Amino acid sequence: MDDTTKTVLDAMRAAGEPVNAGAVCEMTGLERKDVDKAMAALKKTGEIESPVRCKWQPKD
Repeated sequence: MDDTTKTVLDAMRAAGEPVNAGAVCEMTGLERKDVDKAMAALKKTGEIESPVRCKWQPKD
């Protein structure tokens, strides 16, 4: 896992609720394209899930 992906996952854990990519950008200061890429990688590996449309959270 690269640093950007780890930062995104850590921010999602810290949020404590499902968040969208825009919220992750605000929390981390990362650019949207980087957050989208990291979230795509996390979805592919099954590390995040979507309990609500367009919002994601880490799987426990």
